[in-house]
Amino acid sequence: MNKKEQSAMITLPDVEKLFDKIVSILEQARSNVVRVVNNNMVIAYWLIGKSLVEELQGGEERAEYGKKIIEELSGNLNKKYGKGFSTTNLWYFRQFYLVYSDRKPVILHTLCGESKTDEKLHKPCGVLEDMNFAVDKNSLIEGFSSTLSWSHYRTLSKVENINERLFYEIEAEKERWSVQVLERQIHSFLFARLLKSKNKSGVLELAKKGQEIQKPEDTIKNPYVLDFLGLNHSKEFLESDIEQAIIDNLQSFILELGKGFAFVARQKRLQYDDEFFYVDLVFYNCILKCYLLIDLKIGKLTHKDIGQMDSYVRMYDDLFTVDDDNPTIGLILCAENNETVAKYSVLQDSKKLFVAKYMLYLPTEEELKQELVKELNEFKGMAE
Repeated sequence: MNKKEQSAMITLPDVEKLFDKIVSILEQARSNVVRVVNNNMVIAYWLIGKSLVEELQGGEERAEYGKKIIEELSGNLNKKYGKGFSTTNLWYFRQFYLVYSDRKPVILHTLCGESKTDEKLHKPCGVLEDMNFAVDKNSLIEGFSSTLSWSHYRTLSKVENINERLFYEIEAEKERWSVQVLERQIHSFLFARLLKSKNKSGVLELAKKGQEIQKPEDTIKNPYVLDFLGLNHSKEFLESDIEQAIIDNLQSFILELGKGFAFVARQKRLQYDDEFFYVDLVFYNCILKCYLLIDLKIGKLTHKDIGQMDSYVRMYDDLFTVDDDNPTIGLILCAENNETVAKYSVLQDSKKLFVAKYMLYLPTEEELKQELVKELNEFKGMAE
C-alpha cells in the first residue's frame, strides 16, 4: 500500500475524533492554569491583608494614618501592576485576612469537609444571633479551597456569623456554586432557613459538614424564596400562574429546592378506578431515592389540602414506585401556613407530608426573622 492509499484511508471521523481529544486536553490545561492563578491570588491577597493588619493595628487613633498608608500604597501598586489595587480592594484584602486569620496560607485540594472594613457585613438573621458560638477547633478548615476563587472568598468575607460562613464555604465547594449563586444563597438566608428544629449540635453539623441529606425533612426549608419567578406578589394570580412560572424558571426552582432533585412531571395524572387526580409538580430526589410531590396553594393552608396531599402520596406509592424507591413524600407550598391546622392533622406525626410557605420576593432581614421565629414556634407547638 503506497502513501497515497494510506492517506485515503484516513476518514473525516478519525480527524474529528482526534481534534476533539486535543481540544479536551487544551481546555483542561487552560482550566488548570486559571485555577492555579486564582489559587495564587487568594494566597497573595491573604498575605497582603496580613501585612496591612500588622502595619495598621493600633485602633481608631491610627485611622487617619491607616487611610494615608492605604492611599499611597494603592497609587504605587497601580503604577507598577496596573489596575486591581484600588484603596477599596486593599481594604478588602485587610478584611479578608481579619476574617480568615486562623487559616494557613495554603491551598487544599480536597473538599472542605474532608481534609473589617466600613462596608456593611451580611448580618445573620436575628434568629441566629445566639448561634455564633465557637466551633470545634479540630473541625475548622486549615487552608483555602482549590475550587473557590478570590471572588468567592470576597463574598464569604461579608458573612459575619462564623457557623453560617463555614456552611456557605463548604456548600459552595461541594456544589460548585458560581459567585452569583453563592450571593443569592447568602442573601436569601439559606443557612437560617435550614435551621428548623435544629439545636446547637445541628448548627455545628451544618458548619462542619454543610447540608447532608439523610432523611426527607433534611430537604425541607421554610420559607421557600421564589423571587426569580418574576410574579408581582401584590397582584392576584392563579395557582396555574405560579406553576407556569416555575416551569419557565425550572433551573432556578430546582436550585431553591436543594440537593439531588430532578424534574419528573407537571400535572401528573393519577387514576384510581374511574377517578382522575392531578399533582401540580413531581420531582425525584436521587439522594433519598424517593419522589417529591408538590401542591401549590395561593391561599391559607386547610385540612382539605393536607388530606388531598396525603391521598396523592399514598396513590403515587401504589401506582408508580418500584422496589428500589423509598416512600414518596409530599410538600404543600402555600401563601400562608396555618398553625392550628398543622397541629391538629396528620402533619403532626407524618414523616412523609410537609408544609412550607413560599415568598415571591426576596425578604428583608426583619421579614425573614419574623417568618423563622414563627416557624420555630410552630414546630415547638407541634412537638409538645
